[in-house]
Amino acid sequence: MTKQTFLRGAFILMLAGFITKILGFINRIVMARTLGEEGVGLYMMAVPTFILAITITQIGLPVAIAKLVAEAEATHDKQQVKKILTVSLAITSVISILLTAGIMLLAPLLAETFLTDKRTYYPLIAILPVVPVIAVSSVLRGYFQGKQNMKPSAYAQVLEQVVRITIIAVCIRLFLPYGVEYAAAGAMLSAVLGEVASLLFLLTLFQREKHLSIRSRFVSTVKESKDTFYSLMDIALPTTGSRLIGSISYFFEPIVVMQSLAMAGVAASIATKQYGILNGYAFPLLSLPAFITYALSTALVPSISEANAKKQHRLVERRLQQAMRISLITGGWSVVILYVFASPILTLMYGSDSAILFIQVLAPCFLFHYFQGPLTSVLQALNLARAAMMNTFIGAIVKLLVIFVLASQPQFQMMGVALAIAANIVTVTLLHYATVLKKITFTIYIKDYVYGLFAMIIAGGTGYYIHKHIIFSPSLGKQTLWEVLSTTTLYIFLLILFRLIRKEELLRLPIIRKFSFFK
Repeated sequence: MTKQTFLRGAFILMLAGFITKILGFINRIVMARTLGEEGVGLYMMAVPTFILAITITQIGLPVAIAKLVAEAEATHDKQQVKKILTVSLAITSVISILLTAGIMLLAPLLAETFLTDKRTYYPLIAILPVVPVIAVSSVLRGYFQGKQNMKPSAYAQVLEQVVRITIIAVCIRLFLPYGVEYAAAGAMLSAVLGEVASLLFLLTLFQREKHLSIRSRFVSTVKESKDTFYSLMDIALPTTGSRLIGSISYFFEPIVVMQSLAMAGVAASIATKQYGILNGYAFPLLSLPAFITYALSTALVPSISEANAKKQHRLVERRLQQAMRISLITGGWSVVILYVFASPILTLMYGSDSAILFIQVLAPCFLFHYFQGPLTSVLQALNLARAAMMNTFIGAIVKLLVIFVLASQPQFQMMGVALAIAANIVTVTLLHYATVLKKITFTIYIKDYVYGLFAMIIAGGTGYYIHKHIIFSPSLGKQTLWEVLSTTTLYIFLLILFRLIRKEELLRLPIIRKFSFFK
């Protein structure tokens, strides 16, 4: 099995994430055009429960497994690797059984009382099959990442989206005659089937690891691995605490939103549509660079864990600097493109630009969001998961309070929810940044951030001028494509000019080394 360097591993995950993101957008376009705003709203109100179920099932183990496997591989301790996997599978299996029963019992109460729309019961029930699937796949992903081989996770990620996008239209149309709530459940079912395909792929790859057998002496290995259990929990619990707080906050978000909008005099059906526009249309576009920050975050944990274990503090700082700079340049591009071209992009994707105001308000704040993933991973790798958990908790409280205060006011309504999301993002990112600075010697290169801001302003201003005054084509699609390409080309040129993109780092990527002009 091939081990990759930090940048190469991150690049593999970025490439897979980019493909997944494109497929994800196609998936959302199909869902938006077949379900409509109300159906998307029902689906999106069930998604927080879906995310919460995944978080509880994983209980932070992928990060813990990746960290401990990376350390065990450094000392060639294969027996310890087996203990890590065996204990992890035992933990997730027990949790999945309990969680499946819990969702089944609580779904009617959640749909009718808290979400104020009994139709959400059906997409909630459709979540159930994913729990045991995630239990196993999360362990396998953590194992491969711990060996610093990002290819299995990357391929599985793409496969999951391919399966989902292949069958989502079929699932929706199959159930749509029975009602929009059944169609929303069909959309959720397609996500479950995608996860099943991903798991089967990971299991196939794992079976090739002939030197590592989990089934032999499974029970006795679990009993003999108390120290491994405590080591896993020492990392996993604070890690999952942070994610659980975020997931619980996301779980309560639609509940607080619906109750607050009811106080503002907004009807339930209208509130459902507005929530679908914000979370189903605007949020996916705003989280466009998430595949890059996810790739960086995933590659950072084993890389920094190994460097920290070997007392290579300068390497730890270097990895963080690289991750922050990549987040800056990719997040900056996303802010520019979405802020300037929000209306045509929304129209082309969804046939409506009803989410434009949400995007333009949130886009600048989302630059902080792109830094948040790498900072969280650094805190986890440096055994500061508890601090990350507290920062996330503070941010969650801020978000829910701002939602309640603003969304309940008739003059704000759903815009109050958008402002609450912005407040959460900025709060958590700044707290993470302050925590990292307390732990390690970290030089802040102000020049990079100033140059990044200049590049965003210049490219954004030029893009706005092109959008308003220069016509490339009467076709909206071709016109938008030329505008985005022109703005992106200028932005890349400015990044190279300001040395935010560096030759020596590009040469570490095999695909770049093939081009003679980089040699």
